[in-house]
Amino acid sequence: MNRRCLSFALGLWALTTSAFAGDWPQILGPTRNGIAQNESLSERWPEKGPKVAWTKKVGDGFAGVSVAGGKAIVFHRIDNDEVVEAVDPATGKPLWKASWETGYRPSFTNDAGPRVVPLIHQDSIYLFGAGGVLACVQLGSGKIVWKRDLLSEFKTRRPKKGEPPEGYFGFGSSPLIVGNKLLLNVGDDDNEAGIAAFDLKTGATLWKSTTERASYSSPILAEMDKKPIVIFATRLKILGVEPETGKVLFEHPFGRLGPAVTAANPVVIGKQFFITASYGFGAAFHDLSQPGAPELWNSDEVLSSQYTTSIVHEGHLFGLHGRQDIGNAELRCVDPVRRLVKWKQTDFGYASLILADSKLLVLKTDGEALLAPISTTAFKPTAKASLCKDTARALPALSNGRLYVRDSSLLQCFELPGR
Repeated sequence: MNRRCLSFALGLWALTTSAFAGDWPQILGPTRNGIAQNESLSERWPEKGPKVAWTKKVGDGFAGVSVAGGKAIVFHRIDNDEVVEAVDPATGKPLWKASWETGYRPSFTNDAGPRVVPLIHQDSIYLFGAGGVLACVQLGSGKIVWKRDLLSEFKTRRPKKGEPPEGYFGFGSSPLIVGNKLLLNVGDDDNEAGIAAFDLKTGATLWKSTTERASYSSPILAEMDKKPIVIFATRLKILGVEPETGKVLFEHPFGRLGPAVTAANPVVIGKQFFITASYGFGAAFHDLSQPGAPELWNSDEVLSSQYTTSIVHEGHLFGLHGRQDIGNAELRCVDPVRRLVKWKQTDFGYASLILADSKLLVLKTDGEALLAPISTTAFKPTAKASLCKDTARALPALSNGRLYVRDSSLLQCFELPGR
């Protein structure tokens, strides 16, 4: 990321959430784009891999860990309860626990746990469960401040019998904080509450907008015409929304009905933004400097990622092309302006990505981790280790030299060697 883009990202970060050096307070880290701040990583790991600091058994769920305020926050399901826990980041020692009952039953997977990374802001944690419970708990104590059952309160679309469900995996879009508001793709297509804003302190609904169905993609804050704008990739559209009022500033078709999902987050590249999916509708590149954010190109051949959000570095995109469930995905570096694939690693497998200390940290779903200097010319790993025995679908987190990795049954904290 060049200096101008970094300054812009940090300015938007200051508007959305509070975090300190080394924190990982939300999905994809402090600036919500997979880029860690103030981390120092050695290019090499010990022969047996990074040291395990601690491990913790976990229940159902694909929610990654968030870290801030001297606490690592774990969100998972145990029996019929969604459980949020705080543990000591260095030792894994339990600090507090809170829970609420859930009736969610999956339709396409055996995993019935939450999918959304906890969102830490100041002294509160915001959680969104797979069954639609949106809650706020105190960071210091775990006391529940407020809680709402959005599936009951809003008429989110339920699939008919025999129909591919809109929510294969339950609710999975992470809310975004802008000012005093929590913005979320709720998906109520009957009451113009496809997107809604909630008061941070009380949970009260502040505004409702659109009839857009929900996706698994999480919104991001950007800038358009020198004003803040929130970009949503919903079930069937890309929207630019005014965060204060919910007014739609632009919309473009993206996605399709049937067995398809949109799960990667939009990413900003200078004055453009990029959104990617798979399932035949591919990826799109848009211009935020023009009214209506017109589409610059749309292609299924450049960088179509089933759910991994691409990393932006020096105007290039680093991401996964392909799907985890069909074939074998490629790791690619792409110049989005020229629609040019700079390099690719074929038969790579699926993975999540973090950029830290000018290095690309890759966690593959089979549990293998790789570290490589980030480069637009080649992918040359300098470190490799097997970290998990089971499938690792949850997003990893990197905070103060500790890598948090969750597979289907175990959360592990690894100490990564510093420079």
